[in-house]
Amino acid sequence: MTRLFPAWFRMRASGRWQRPVLLLGLSLLLFGVGLRAADPAPLRALRLAYFDYLQQLAPRAPADLPVRVVDIDEASLAEIGQFPWPRTEFVRLLDRLEALGAAVVAFDILFAEPDRFSPAALARDPVMAEALGDAADLSPYDNDIRFAEAMAGRPVVLGVAARRADGRAADLPPKSGLVEIGDQPGLGLIRVPATTPLAPPLGDAAAGIGGINVAPGTESGIVRQVPLLWQAPSGPLPALALEALRLALGETTYFLDGVPDIPGAVQSVGIGPYQVPTDTSGQIWVRYRHDDPSLYVPAVDILRGGDDPAVRAAVEGQIVFVGTSAAGLLDTRTTALGETVPGVSIHAQIVEQILLGEALRRSDFVAGLELLTFVALGLVVTLLMARSGASLTLVSGGLAAALVLGGSWLAFRSQGVLFDATFPLLGGAANFATLVGYRFLVVDRDKRRIRRSFAQYVAPEVLGEIETSGHALNLGGVDREVTVLFSDIRNFTPLSESLPAQDLVAILNDLFTLHGAEILKTKGTIDKFIGDAMMAFWNAPLNVPDHPLQAARAALGMRARLAEFNARRARDGAAPIGMAVGCATGMACVGNIGSRERFNYTVIGDAVNAAARIEQSCRRLDYDIVVSGAVARTIAGRLATLEAGAPALKGVSERQDLYLVVGDRDLAESLAFAKLRDCHATLLEDLRQGVPVDPETIARCIERAEAVEPGLRAFYSAIPDRTADFTETGPSRPPSGEAQRLEAHTGATHSSALI
Repeated sequence: MTRLFPAWFRMRASGRWQRPVLLLGLSLLLFGVGLRAADPAPLRALRLAYFDYLQQLAPRAPADLPVRVVDIDEASLAEIGQFPWPRTEFVRLLDRLEALGAAVVAFDILFAEPDRFSPAALARDPVMAEALGDAADLSPYDNDIRFAEAMAGRPVVLGVAARRADGRAADLPPKSGLVEIGDQPGLGLIRVPATTPLAPPLGDAAAGIGGINVAPGTESGIVRQVPLLWQAPSGPLPALALEALRLALGETTYFLDGVPDIPGAVQSVGIGPYQVPTDTSGQIWVRYRHDDPSLYVPAVDILRGGDDPAVRAAVEGQIVFVGTSAAGLLDTRTTALGETVPGVSIHAQIVEQILLGEALRRSDFVAGLELLTFVALGLVVTLLMARSGASLTLVSGGLAAALVLGGSWLAFRSQGVLFDATFPLLGGAANFATLVGYRFLVVDRDKRRIRRSFAQYVAPEVLGEIETSGHALNLGGVDREVTVLFSDIRNFTPLSESLPAQDLVAILNDLFTLHGAEILKTKGTIDKFIGDAMMAFWNAPLNVPDHPLQAARAALGMRARLAEFNARRARDGAAPIGMAVGCATGMACVGNIGSRERFNYTVIGDAVNAAARIEQSCRRLDYDIVVSGAVARTIAGRLATLEAGAPALKGVSERQDLYLVVGDRDLAESLAFAKLRDCHATLLEDLRQGVPVDPETIARCIERAEAVEPGLRAFYSAIPDRTADFTETGPSRPPSGEAQRLEAHTGATHSSALI
């Protein structure tokens, strides 16, 4: 995870900016709720495109249903002639369809004007009327009358279309009844200002009249919803598909069910045994199948006559819709599946959908559930961003998004419910992106400040932890226990006098690089470089478990790196360089100290003074790593240590017991160190009892030290001159013999074996 996301992305929210994140997130939620209430066009378009995608993933399966389309296609126009055809052709078409056994014939064609090819139309021309004289009455030859006579007694539906009001109201005779159930649901139907008329006497002769409009107010040109009932000036007007189904079922009445307790809201339309769910305005969501050419019968095949078995099989017992697919007649539509189909096929698919009972549902309850999902997802994103950071939010939000998508898909597949997943998901994503952007601006600014303050002083991984924790960079500090280390180069003055300044700087840089790496490796913080000296501390700014042990291990690492450095100098014929390291543990004030324009992250307190004085005592003790009693008690048994007495420290009123750090745990548990420790204990006991220093005891210690750490030779050689350091009592010195038992925390079995 840490490789996938940058530090600012993984960072847990610190208390100082949780409140801004919460406020920003809640503000975004309120904005989203308002946006959904306004429902602008882009939001609607996205929602509808998602619903289209659901249908494209799982279109309605083809089924063998009694619905067919008689298509006035290009071949029919080529043989019969250009459109519109004389009404006599439709008379022939009706006769042929009846002969072939069609159950219902529904025309997706407007017959709004009298037939201009009718012989009776000649009498309406003044010149022809004068020429004909008394023979001007050609009504027996009126094609519209002949068409009306052909329709009489047959289940034929004629189509009308909605149009703008022009002062001429089309008087459409009622063909069916309507029963409203509920609180006036008919008031919620889509109102049309006017409809196209039907040429007399066609309206009276037709068994049914239906609206042919399939896309009222469609913004994208895609037909997704079609009104099953309209509210026309002459009364409720059923859709062409619904009216054709009514005639096929032999019904006379529609039932309009309203939403309970909501005036003027439609819930469903009933016809015979079928109850069709709609939206509140009476529109049905069309459940599309892929367009099937086998369901189309060319009109020319019907008009040719004869008894073609294939044509009869395609028409007999079918609800037949008559329409056109010819490109020049401009009656093509785009479906939710992305297919361009003749408009008449949409009417046919609506009937199929009703017969199958495969309705698509989308109610106000579903819209409310979408809004609730948006709010819930937004709250999850906001709270996680405020408390846990962006990476956990991304993972959790991704799981929540998968649940929303899965729920939407399951609702569509199993129940035909159209649940819009785009608004909750995009809303949650926008919330997440905005909050991440805010965090980036705020946290990245803090990260740059942190890097400026810590980059040169802590290890990269520690710096990453500081960035992740959002460490505050304000003036001031906090009291906490730390371990402080001071180191410098021994005999630096003679060295500086013997070397050019540039060579001296190169040596210092090399040494500081080596020693600094050991400090950073143990999660220490490099405070500063002072000439040939270095100051570092542990347990700040981050908690470091066993920080005294880490500091002591860093000192041992510095000794090892210095040995390698001196080995390289020896090959060049240069003299070796020594070091002195002092460590102390105690309470101190840690924080940013300086002016508001320029400050450093540092530590101040008694522990700092003690570490500095202990480092200076290395010269008196003649050893390179010396630590306080507090450090020694913590590392006892885990590193090899020896008590070094309680020398007076400059600037410190009370003496302190000091200890040498000789080596690592392996050395502490070795037999050679056990022998040295026993000899060292004997020497200390003599010194504390005031017994004169026995040269043989010191020689024996030096001999055993050679097998452990040759650097101890100088320490033991200087003891005759430091007897006062062992007779004076230090405040941290344990009772008699306890200091040795402290050092012998491990390896007691070795001691007993040597006595």
